Amino acid sequence: MKVSDILRVKGGTLFTITPEDTLADAAQLMAERDIGSLVVISHGLVVGMLTFREVIQAVVKNGGTFGATTVYRAMDPGPLICTMETEMDEVRRMMLDRHARYMPVMDKGMLMGVISFYDVAKTVVDSQNFENKMLKAYIRDWPEGDKAASAAPAA
Repeated sequence: MKVSDILRVKGGTLFTITPEDTLADAAQLMAERDIGSLVVISHGLVVGMLTFREVIQAVVKNGGTFGATTVYRAMDPGPLICTMETEMDEVRRMMLDRHARYMPVMDKGMLMGVISFYDVAKTVVDSQNFENKMLKAYIRDWPEGDKAASAAPAA
């Protein structure tokens, strides 16, 4: 399974912000949209990722307030990035290795979406549920002829 499969189901709604925006504006947007991350875009390029983790760290560092902190000061300037063709096992490994909860998806320099650890976990569970259903159907429909052949006395 590939990242493109997740985005096909999830959709490509994107929420972005610029490095010059305030952290307070970013937190407000995240709260209003009930999202955990924003892709930071400057001049059409992905320059970072801002998640609730960076927001909390910046607020704590600033004595419990946003102050005049900009997104640039709080964002992760080197987020993990994957492509539409990245295999799901690779995405899981990358996210676990870096403790990343969100990953921008790029295709030929264009931002296609963001996948979250939740999206990955949901895809794995859905896939396992489908496999379990197919296996149960296969076992339930086991051909009767095989039982008779195995019960026949040996000559």
